[in-house]
Amino acid sequence: MERLDISLLGREYMLACPPSEKTKLLDAVHHVDQHMERIKEAGRTSGNERIAVMAAIQIAVELLSMKAPDGPMSNVALGDFKRKMDDMHKLMDTVLGPADNLNR
Repeated sequence: MERLDISLLGREYMLACPPSEKTKLLDAVHHVDQHMERIKEAGRTSGNERIAVMAAIQIAVELLSMKAPDGPMSNVALGDFKRKMDDMHKLMDTVLGPADNLNR
């Protein structure tokens, strides 16, 4: 594991990650910091904890709105796909019973 010193909103943090993941992690830190800075600059939210929560929500919305670049699922957002899978699991649990009952 490699030790990384990062900064979010001017506050220092220490993270550990495999060397192969360093670039991805630094990109993610940059993305999060940009969101947090925009929220702070907007001035409607104060306190680093509240800013971090708002940034996390915005990033989750981005993630759940993402679509596959091409292929059969290119017109379905990740969040919609997840909801459909959850609905199918609930339906299967209703029909078949919970998965933990199948092994008894």
